[in-house]
Amino acid sequence: MDTDLALVLGLALAVLSIPSIVSAFADSRPPRVSIVTVVIAAGLVVYAFLAHPDGYSLSDIPNAIVNVIARYKFW
Repeated sequence: MDTDLALVLGLALAVLSIPSIVSAFADSRPPRVSIVTVVIAAGLVVYAFLAHPDGYSLSDIPNAIVNVIARYKFW
């Protein structure tokens, strides 16, 4: 898997799990699926940071997102 793709998927999963976590706490139920999603997202982000030859800096993340969107556009 490409490291840019792993980074973008991990960040997207992390952002999308936030409403699920908030909903679980609001309904007083355990956020099991949300926690699994966060663990998978963290694993993808850690893999991307470790497998990328130069590593990522904070300024590289928007460039990686744009590159992945441009590479996998569906229109």
